[in-house]
Amino acid sequence: MGLEPFGQSAALSLGVELELQLVNTHNYDLAPYAEDMLRLMAGRKLPGSVVPEMTSSMIEISTGVCTSAGQALDELTQLRDALVACADKLNIAILGGGTHAFQQWHQQRIYDKPRFRELSALYGYLSKQFTIFGQHVHIGCPDADTALVTLHQMSRYIPHCIALSASSPYVQGQDTAFDSARLNSVFAFPLSGRAPFALTWDAFADYFTKMTRTGVVRSMKDFYWDIRPKPEYGTIEIRVFDTPLTVQRAAALAAYVQSLAAWCMHDKPFMPTDDDYLVYTYNRFQACRFGLDAVYVDPATGEHMALREHILATMDRIAPHARELGAENGLALLRADVQASRNDARWLRERQGEERLLAEVVRQAAGRFREA
Repeated sequence: MGLEPFGQSAALSLGVELELQLVNTHNYDLAPYAEDMLRLMAGRKLPGSVVPEMTSSMIEISTGVCTSAGQALDELTQLRDALVACADKLNIAILGGGTHAFQQWHQQRIYDKPRFRELSALYGYLSKQFTIFGQHVHIGCPDADTALVTLHQMSRYIPHCIALSASSPYVQGQDTAFDSARLNSVFAFPLSGRAPFALTWDAFADYFTKMTRTGVVRSMKDFYWDIRPKPEYGTIEIRVFDTPLTVQRAAALAAYVQSLAAWCMHDKPFMPTDDDYLVYTYNRFQACRFGLDAVYVDPATGEHMALREHILATMDRIAPHARELGAENGLALLRADVQASRNDARWLRERQGEERLLAEVVRQAAGRFREA
């Protein structure tokens, strides 16, 4: 299968996807209610879409194509309210977070869909361990070459995305000491990590042709990169976010990405190089492990600095674009949290420190998700 042409999309248009947890209201463990939720949601007129995910205790919502983070928030709010209403009918709850705090992966069921069955046959137990929950943000690009240059420019800011969204400190009942443990499960897949360094669509097409000749890859869906081009939509897709605990934070993260992409496309602050990736894995690990307390290594200068300071300096640089895009409220929400060293992982740990019971933490997280 050849690489499809890069599609048409409005520059800086947005699309947001959220993978969400379905839990029972008895002990707040994951519950296999995706099919029932999809049946109830199908009867409602809503923006975007609602689809199943790898295992039956997961569901994914997506906005339509949005022009602003405000529009994305409006659509996510409509979808959230409908989900909560349907969950109440089933006597279950729904919540964000990058991992469920205490579920056991071997108890999960693969959702009955051909692609999920195929992935389960290929990846074995990793498929059930993929019961993790992320936010994906699509950014519209005016052409294919701009998409690839922007992709590699934004790779420097992947640690920002991880630390700002981190919400997965607990795995199978244990505090992992990571703010984002979710990404450790993603890294287990052989086609995860960074995209190949190609700055033109012709060069990327050559890479794709070589990969398909090996028989390892059949389509772009087979790549689990941190950022990947999506030619069918005419976008790049940032995939490292943990699902936040609220739709407000999800929209704020989209506002940050949109403003950052505008800065990259319009101001062209630097041209990416392959050497940017010398410290890529280290920076990504730091953000997963320590969140906003991470160390960031500047790939151009080698300077070591606090990640929170790099985020705040970047927010200052992209502020004019945020104002133009109407993204100021989202950046203000995130800026306040960075200044206070606060993210969703910290909130979850604070609740556990007070309650001493992860089931109660999950219950409170479900309550937080449903709040207007």
